[in-house]
Amino acid sequence: MPSRRDMHRSLVHGGDRVIVRFLASLIALNSVLSGALLGTTNVPVRYKEGLTHGFLVLSTLDGNPVAVGDLTEVARGNKVTSHLVFHFNDGSLQDETTVFSQRQNFSLITYHLIQKGPAFPQPTEISVVAATGQVSVRYTNDKGEEKTENEHLNLPSNLANGLVLTLLKNIHPEDQLPQLSMVVATPKPRVVKLSISSQGKDPFTIAGSRREALHYVIKVEIGGLAGLVAPLLGKQPPDGHIWVIGGEAPTFVKSETLSFLGGPVWRTELISPVWPRSEKTEPKKEDAGKH
Repeated sequence: MPSRRDMHRSLVHGGDRVIVRFLASLIALNSVLSGALLGTTNVPVRYKEGLTHGFLVLSTLDGNPVAVGDLTEVARGNKVTSHLVFHFNDGSLQDETTVFSQRQNFSLITYHLIQKGPAFPQPTEISVVAATGQVSVRYTNDKGEEKTENEHLNLPSNLANGLVLTLLKNIHPEDQLPQLSMVVATPKPRVVKLSISSQGKDPFTIAGSRREALHYVIKVEIGGLAGLVAPLLGKQPPDGHIWVIGGEAPTFVKSETLSFLGGPVWRTELISPVWPRSEKTEPKKEDAGKH
């Protein structure tokens, strides 16, 4: 097995394509095995999800809005359907539907994500059926060709696609932080680990009133040889950041997470409706004469 220095020299200078192909084959093998090696830390249900309709704005880290979104949740018994859709200024669409159960622990049932339009250089659609391990990725490659990758993966019970915010709301600050997992498209589907750490509390204000939010950092751990090679290839995803208000009724307030593999980091925040200002109604002359 070549050393890290040798691997880096070969990849940077491109002198030995045989080594690159060899590494690629090992990465593919590691992708198959990774699902069986992930931990199964499940997050218990402390706060059940219910009827919800929230409004969100997606922006760059400079604060420039790129999309407006709606988040809806409907619970029927212990089964919840969460639908998050962002409509972009350039006509792009990100549509995410997550179905999960909330009995003793949160558990993913199905997941479906669509990303298409100018904001996404490689349009992608991901479908996950947790019970069967069936994962499908449809995408358009650099040549404009539509491709489909169908895999049967050994999916762990702590799968967190579309559930990260819900799970963080249910973690007590004094509890040990769980390790989660997620299906990602590279474009070939594979399972990665999500390592969560706490960065304490950060202050913010609401109409001048000072509040504090718990700051969590989400690190993607690819694992195995793929994790060793990813930084060398420039494909190690940046850390995600999520802020949650704790207390009696925990809720999400902000996130800064990767848009797609190789894409920018986008900020998601809650917004409130803005009403048009109407002119003050003047009293009618006949009404004024009555006083």
